[in-house]
Amino acid sequence: MSTAIAELLGAGGPLAQALPGFAPRQTQQAMAEAVEQAIAERSTLLVEAGTGTGKTFAYLLPALQSGRKVLIATGTRALQDQLFHRDLPTLQRALGLSVHTALLKGRANYLCHHRLERVAAGDFGGDLALHPVLAAVQGFAGRSPDGDLDALEELSPQSSLRPFVTSNADNCLGQDCPNIGDCFLLKARRAAQQADLVVVNHHLFFADLALKESGFGEVLPDADVFIFDEAHLLPEVATMFFGTSLGSFQLADLARDLLAEAAQLGDVPELPPRAQALSQAAAGLNAALGDPPRREPWPLRPIAVFTEALGAVRQALADLSSSLEALSGRSSGLDNCQERVALLAARLAPFLADAQADQVRWIDVRQRSCTLHASPVDVAPLLNERFPRHARACVFTSGTLAVAGQFDHFVQRLGLADARTLALPGSFDYQTRALLYLPGDLPEPSDPGYTDALVAAALPVLRASRGRAFMLFTSHSALRRAATRLRSCEEFTLLVQGERPNSELLSQFRRAPAPVLLGTGSFWQGVDVRGEALSCVIVDKLPFASPGEPIVAGRIAYLRREGGDPFNDYQLPQAVITLKQGLGRLIRDAHDRGVLMVGDRRLRAKGYGRVFLKSLPQMPITQELADVQRFFDEPAFEPAAP
Repeated sequence: MSTAIAELLGAGGPLAQALPGFAPRQTQQAMAEAVEQAIAERSTLLVEAGTGTGKTFAYLLPALQSGRKVLIATGTRALQDQLFHRDLPTLQRALGLSVHTALLKGRANYLCHHRLERVAAGDFGGDLALHPVLAAVQGFAGRSPDGDLDALEELSPQSSLRPFVTSNADNCLGQDCPNIGDCFLLKARRAAQQADLVVVNHHLFFADLALKESGFGEVLPDADVFIFDEAHLLPEVATMFFGTSLGSFQLADLARDLLAEAAQLGDVPELPPRAQALSQAAAGLNAALGDPPRREPWPLRPIAVFTEALGAVRQALADLSSSLEALSGRSSGLDNCQERVALLAARLAPFLADAQADQVRWIDVRQRSCTLHASPVDVAPLLNERFPRHARACVFTSGTLAVAGQFDHFVQRLGLADARTLALPGSFDYQTRALLYLPGDLPEPSDPGYTDALVAAALPVLRASRGRAFMLFTSHSALRRAATRLRSCEEFTLLVQGERPNSELLSQFRRAPAPVLLGTGSFWQGVDVRGEALSCVIVDKLPFASPGEPIVAGRIAYLRREGGDPFNDYQLPQAVITLKQGLGRLIRDAHDRGVLMVGDRRLRAKGYGRVFLKSLPQMPITQELADVQRFFDEPAFEPAAP
């Protein structure tokens, strides 16, 4: 390690002097050394850094010291904001550096003045309940320096108004926009081009690779150093953006914009009926796909009503193409709509043809819309084709990249065979501050009564921990069943995912008496509750992805065709990484302490259970409930060897 970085991370360095609670960590210094070397050699590095390593500073320090153009991509907007608004300013102050930094998010995060004007004219369905929110957005437009809607509490990311006040790659007018001089997105992109270090998120990085949006030229600046934090999320994000999709919302949104343009021009009588036909075709597609919500593979046999719905969409787009061609040049808005018609017709084409062997086609049906997807089953060749790594330093890091100490799974998913790997244990003392409880008398996870038995086994654990627990489930149906069983337990404050926004649930969890939060999906990762507020994490089953999930089924079939082993090459390592993420919610700080409970008996009964256990931090394991109760009663408790 260079003397400068060793001193910065040492006991007498400026970080120790400037940051309360900072302590030198050997693992942090080892990671910083590896990152510094990768930057100097322009090579690729994979780092699994366990909780407590201090990985953020370990990659930020050599990045800031390098003097090179750096792009950092995070998995979540929350970490993106933390890096830019907290970590980078803290480090720069401590080190006395002045590196020009910029924050850049996807276009859906920035208010669009042009779209807001359209909404203010009533172009959002006229939902009266949204009027107070619209007023808040209008006030925000006049005072915000950057237009980042994450700063506007009244407009949640799930708000139905949000798509109407932001642009997307299809409806953005680009250089022809009458509001381009005030465009928040353009200002953010220009700032990113001029900065020495830019913080983005995975979605924006892959959207830029996959779409190469026009209108503003290059979206992301080129860089010498690329750092991907929360890198375990990258394969799934790449799958999303390297595929093709067509949504009924896109069709309906185009129809609305066409009607608005026609009303503005006033002398195009042939356009409104054809726009209405597109709107009806979008509604017909929703109706043909049946009841929401669900995700399922593309129908294996022709379904007449679905085929007819696709035909109606194709015909509506073809008719609009003819009309708009004759009106070319009348307005920038109509010209943009003409481009969108051509783009949507191109996106529809793959769904009218035979499926490709390296893709899986599937549908996502939601409450008010549906989307057709064609997703690649192997993103590695696509990533290496669109993101060549030669002459660049690339660092991929996360707390969960390795399976039983090996990086083979992640390397294969992203095609990183030439990468150097480094696995660093977390710095927290799991041996004395954590206990893994594996109850010995639960039925098989496939048993119809399994969830009821799990809740019964969890109740004495929850009483011992006085609530303060996450219960993580692998399915929504199991979560709902457990919630029903627990509602009668008045000793706990029950919080259930889906009944309130996640941020509100977490806020309540931190202040409620004896809280028990039931979650799935998003609560397995990226959630940080430190201290005694979270003292127990209970996992219902080993988190194997459902083989009925469309992309999972497609990958399994693809691996079989290629002569691979779907279980050992894909399903098992993916489940191990997910379990590591879920259990990682518990110990977030050196002073944290708590019990991890996994109900699934396969962890002990199946040979592959050893792979899971070998991948977890080393900690005491017990099958005795009495050990759990003593753990909470006696801070210095040590269970007997199993």
